[in-house]
Amino acid sequence: MDIFDKLIDDFNSSSAWLEFFIVLGGLLLAYLGVRWWGAGLKDKGRASAIWFGHRPLSGAMFPLLALLLIYTAQLVVTHYMPVFWLRVAVSLLFSLTIIRFVARVLSKTFPQSTSMRLLERVFSWAVWGVAVLHTLGLLPVVMAELESISLTVGKTQINLLNLVEGVLSAGLMMVFVLWIASLFEQHVVNRWVSDLSMRKVGMNITKVVLITVGLLVSLSWVGVDLTALSVMGGAVGVGLGFGMQKIASNYVSGFLVLLERALRIGDNVRVDGFEGRITDIKTRFTVIRASNGREAIVPNETLITQRVENLTQSDRQFLLSTTIVVGMDSDVVQVSDILLAAASQQPRVLSKPAPSVQLVDFVEHGLQFTLSYYINDPQNGQGNIRSQVNLAVLQSLREAGVSLPVPKQMVQVLPSAERSGSATAATVSAGMSPREDP
Repeated sequence: MDIFDKLIDDFNSSSAWLEFFIVLGGLLLAYLGVRWWGAGLKDKGRASAIWFGHRPLSGAMFPLLALLLIYTAQLVVTHYMPVFWLRVAVSLLFSLTIIRFVARVLSKTFPQSTSMRLLERVFSWAVWGVAVLHTLGLLPVVMAELESISLTVGKTQINLLNLVEGVLSAGLMMVFVLWIASLFEQHVVNRWVSDLSMRKVGMNITKVVLITVGLLVSLSWVGVDLTALSVMGGAVGVGLGFGMQKIASNYVSGFLVLLERALRIGDNVRVDGFEGRITDIKTRFTVIRASNGREAIVPNETLITQRVENLTQSDRQFLLSTTIVVGMDSDVVQVSDILLAAASQQPRVLSKPAPSVQLVDFVEHGLQFTLSYYINDPQNGQGNIRSQVNLAVLQSLREAGVSLPVPKQMVQVLPSAERSGSATAATVSAGMSPREDP
């Protein structure tokens, strides 16, 4: 009752209109500051979606800046008169800042995860609940009740308050670690490392180190003895020995693939009959996307222990070819010039190495030519450029009057008498005598 009496007394003694004007002024100044600051950073291409977002009110910087302004005003006004609405505004803005920051970091790190969206909602309701308890002055009472509830784990006794604080501190530390990793990727890795595979190596190593350090720090904050982790390490070692060999092998193989750079993101490969382009190399598996849109999830261990055909050369050039048959009496020089011109006029076909034409065979119905040419952007499609070259070849050959023969099959129809005589002759030649009529 003393808590509620003090709350009612602060409410009656406070100047509501003055506090409302202070809150409104703080929000307006925060809006103008974020709009001016975010516009300047966007002009320089350095705006962060976590702090500023796509609009001035959507990022975490707006509630943070408003919190600083209104909290500073609260410290000044408290010396002259009791405050109520300023305390409510500070609690709400503090909660909104944490919720915005956590939500933006999780949405940027896990953009397609529905479980992360559910976690954001649960975390938001929990933070708003703490804000309400703090505003009403009931938070110390609730914390005392949680501390009185104890749980016994082995020989260790843990109260519920320490458990809740440990979960929250570990979760916030992981969010902070993901934010630091995102900043490192944006300002260091993407700026100084041009190779996509080496970027993945840098980001994977950074995340592993930061997450390990973050877990150790959060556990030490809640009073967990770090020497007890040796027991957990032994259990993990036993698990690796019995049932987690494949997971550990794929994890290590992913680092080997990225470090050795025999296979890189963007390479066209053929693995176990599946051909496509490597779109991502994750810690446990590699994603290969075919030209028809299908994706294959290949364990990283497969790329190390089995045969993998890399169809893309180190200089990113990809060979394509077209085979065509022309008439036997065609001008070889003319046909070669037509094929070379059809390939050279396509923008995606490389001039170095230049397209080439070979007379590869003398088939039964004509001369067989093969046109070979290179492209350096197979990720944009191979069938489309091959079709464009073929259409240009066909149109040029028709305009030049070059014949395009097709295999012909002659069928001769004999009269009925000749057909029966042929059948009798075939019967005699097979060693059978024709039947004689009585």
